[in-house]
Amino acid sequence: MVKNLRKLRMNKGISQQRLAEVIGTSQQSINKYENHNVEPDISTLILLADYFQVSVDYLIGHTVDETERQPKLELDKDESCLVLNYRQLSKDEKRSIQLVQKNYLKRK
Repeated sequence: MVKNLRKLRMNKGISQQRLAEVIGTSQQSINKYENHNVEPDISTLILLADYFQVSVDYLIGHTVDETERQPKLELDKDESCLVLNYRQLSKDEKRSIQLVQKNYLKRK
């Protein structure tokens, strides 16, 4: 079931009919996705997720955090290396790095 479809649609203020037109399906299909435990195929899920700018995971209720709308960052080689190294640090080491970063940003 597409658990968050109705919520997303209502937040955007569009009807089932309009959403159906946008993604190329019928209003009846949208109604079934929202109310009758009918699951769309993967290509329809992707169209819905793209339209609402959320992940498929959020759309189907696998994640509860809508903040996945954040744009993907394109990292250069140095930035990628920093992220990979950061992920290997302990919790305390990460806190230290965060403090250093905050101190540098305060200087600006």
